[in-house]
Amino acid sequence: MADVDPDSTPGLKGSKTKALREIKKERNELFELHERLYAERKRSLLVVLQGMDTSGKDGTVTHVVRSFNPQGVLITPFKAPTPAERRHGFLWRIRRRLPEVGFIGIFNRSHYEDVLIARVHNLAKPQVIARRYVEINKFEKELVRTGTKVIKFCLHISYDEQRRRLLDRLKDPMKRWKFNEHDIDERAYWDDYMSAYSLAITKCSTPDAPWYVIPANDKDYRNWAVSKILIETLREMDPRYPQPKLDIPRLKKRLRD
Repeated sequence: MADVDPDSTPGLKGSKTKALREIKKERNELFELHERLYAERKRSLLVVLQGMDTSGKDGTVTHVVRSFNPQGVLITPFKAPTPAERRHGFLWRIRRRLPEVGFIGIFNRSHYEDVLIARVHNLAKPQVIARRYVEINKFEKELVRTGTKVIKFCLHISYDEQRRRLLDRLKDPMKRWKFNEHDIDERAYWDDYMSAYSLAITKCSTPDAPWYVIPANDKDYRNWAVSKILIETLREMDPRYPQPKLDIPRLKKRLRD
């Protein structure tokens, strides 16, 4: 995390205005790629979003869904586990929300909370957290083996940018509903969170399920970067429309009769 400047815009060539026009042009392709994935019904895509409070997870979800057919998208915001969820292993509730074949699943927070907040606030013993990294890698490798592509985004904002966004929520009556005083308390653990994120990304970024650290101080750049990675991922998956065996002349004749 320390190697990524939250204000930077890697990969962006030309003006931001040009990049935003590029996103709009690619939305049609993203929609078609998703439609092909949905029609193919052989594989799925899981998108994991993590980041500090105000980093733009909700905004990214809104931006991403705009490019896809909502019928084939499953969005899950993971909050603190319920008493029922605590009675199971930390991956239990995650498995229950995995996307079906043909679907794109979007996790707003995820199983990584159990090695992030759990580490920062000592909610689990160090040896338990160490085992969780191994479990996560095994879990994600199994997802890929059974047909679910996994990509993970860490939306990286700065300490000062978070302060500005929290102040904006207080100033704007339309945004105050988002404000949670607990977010101010959590700022005291900023360095601990950065260390926890760095460790999780280092231990759990694999060829099967890569992590992408997205500089997110600039919201437009964040959306551009996530869109580019999504379209590259789906192009690589290259889903195909199924070709059922149909007697086209006979069916046309029936429709004309």
